[in-house]
Amino acid sequence: MKELKQRSPCPVSTSLDVLGDKWTLLILRDMVFAGKSSYGQFLQSSEKIATNVLADRLALLESQGILTKTVAADKKSKYTYRLTKKGVDTVPIIVELVLWGTKHCPTSIELSLLEELQTGKDAAVEKYQRLAQEKNAV
Repeated sequence: MKELKQRSPCPVSTSLDVLGDKWTLLILRDMVFAGKSSYGQFLQSSEKIATNVLADRLALLESQGILTKTVAADKKSKYTYRLTKKGVDTVPIIVELVLWGTKHCPTSIELSLLEELQTGKDAAVEKYQRLAQEKNAV
């Protein structure tokens, strides 16, 4: 497991040591809401992550037990990434960031997703956690 240097024992600080990077959160967003699971799919995100940054963040997430990496069934040189239980536990954090961002910043979001999150946040969190767990079981 890749060793992370903790800044302090504060729970907010230790969480940020793992999740506090923009690219890490965007990878998790893409896995949760867009069902992305491959390196190439992550590269297609509108934020245009650099290949070296993507590789680094995927390795970090794997080393911290947030996702797993397996050889793809269709192509041996391709990998598939899936959220672990620890990764699925990030769904409420991602949902809160979506809601905070749409409330306080100029954003663009699929209206049906925003409505789903605003009107039934707990049910939406459970739904996306379940979908991530089911995808992991495949």
